[in-house]
Amino acid sequence: MKTRPLLPIMGVIILLISGLILIWPSLAQSNKETAPVVLDGSEIITIGSYELFPAQGRANWISSQLEEAIKLKEPTEIRIEEQNGSPTIILNDRYLLTVTEKDTTVGISPREQAQIWGEQIRQAVEKAQQERRVEFLWRASLVVLLMAILAMAIHWFLGWIWRRFQRQILKLLRRHNSNPEEPSRLLGLLLRLPLLLARSIVWVATLLYLTNLFPFSRTWSYSITEILIATFTSPIVSFGQNSYSVVNFLILIALFLALIVLTNVATEFLRNRVLRTTRLTIGTQEVIAIFSRYALLSIGTIVLLQAWGIQLSSLAILASALGVGIGFGFQNIAKDFGSGFVLLLERAIQVGDFVEVGDYMGTVERYAPRFTLIRTLDSVSIIVPNSRFLDLEVINWSHSNPISRLRIPVGVSYHANVNAVRTALLEAAKKHGDVLSHPEPVVGFTGFGDSALKFVLLVWIRDPVQHLGIKSDLYFLIEAAFKQHKIEIPFPQRDLHLRSGTLPLQVSPKLEQILSQLSQQLKNGDQL
Repeated sequence: MKTRPLLPIMGVIILLISGLILIWPSLAQSNKETAPVVLDGSEIITIGSYELFPAQGRANWISSQLEEAIKLKEPTEIRIEEQNGSPTIILNDRYLLTVTEKDTTVGISPREQAQIWGEQIRQAVEKAQQERRVEFLWRASLVVLLMAILAMAIHWFLGWIWRRFQRQILKLLRRHNSNPEEPSRLLGLLLRLPLLLARSIVWVATLLYLTNLFPFSRTWSYSITEILIATFTSPIVSFGQNSYSVVNFLILIALFLALIVLTNVATEFLRNRVLRTTRLTIGTQEVIAIFSRYALLSIGTIVLLQAWGIQLSSLAILASALGVGIGFGFQNIAKDFGSGFVLLLERAIQVGDFVEVGDYMGTVERYAPRFTLIRTLDSVSIIVPNSRFLDLEVINWSHSNPISRLRIPVGVSYHANVNAVRTALLEAAKKHGDVLSHPEPVVGFTGFGDSALKFVLLVWIRDPVQHLGIKSDLYFLIEAAFKQHKIEIPFPQRDLHLRSGTLPLQVSPKLEQILSQLSQQLKNGDQL
């Protein structure tokens, strides 16, 4: 399975939706000069107005007469008579309808139209009488049961087909996507929408078929359908000289979703098939892809609104009001968006850089207009708002040069040979495979501490992401080298000096005499 067929498929979808936009107004617009005659939820004929009687009033009266004829359990009799120079349809010896020039179509006379309508009315009344018999109701109930079982089977089968198709799509994405571990929410929605749409079509079609089996449910279905059509096709918003209904807005939303999908497909194609063949850095490729995506979205939005008939000048006041609202209510969000574009333009931080911002340290995996995704050394994804990269001091270990220097401070005993310490530290650094030989490791004597001589080992590494692990390995090697050279790492030492003296305590002569007597008795061994 390949990704390239997605582009022509989405193009066909957009063409179909655009065609629906062009023909929808003619389909949704109702002619107020005509009205349908409905019997048991089925339209039989469409009539116009007659003298002082509007079309809808005539249609309602004819429908009520037909419902009365259904209740009569006798054959339906239709005949055409001339009354006042116009053909008139008589139903069971009762006046039903006068056919005028407004009721006819091109090339048909009123007499011929009356004959055609008479036959249609007779068939509709006989069908309605037959559908109210017990035998028909039993057969229809059996059909309902079978159709429900069939719909459930198709529902399960579509799920089975979709699961197999989804596995193929995910395999394809893992092979071609730049970040297969994190499928976007939009992708998950798009993978689930076809299944939801197919199952909805199955159940809606089943429900419509079953409601058309019985005359009473067919009437309810027709009434609900008429109400929904009137609700969704009635204008609710006007821009300039154009009015728009709910259906118009739904189609516009569908077009925007198609635009977003096409933009994502084009951006992924540009990122994975075009930019990867160039010698540009990953950060530069990401900047070009992001700017291309939003440029396509902006241009497509303007084209859609213009094609929809909305003049952008009429939205100037609304845009200014929204700008004020965003300025006061969404300051932080606007700040993050602005910071994101500044980062993209300056390219101080790029995808793949190892950065340290605040308390977080990790690799930049993805840019977004509002945030930057960082994966830490613990494989935890951190979503950092873009404004933090401009408000705080950011350490970019990979900026312009990925080679980084590590400082390894150590302390040794005052009895150690400093030259032996230098030799041991250099031996430990050279034993580690990730320590670069150029620039060479350096040992510095940094001073005299309270309990130890202070040294620092300076080494250079190529991958800053591994600096914690390299530090740990170097400490292990240093400890082994110190043991080999018999170099001690001292413990902190503290000296405590005690001095004797007289207490500045004065006693009375009487107390001093008592104490002297007690001391004499103790020397003589007398009991107290």
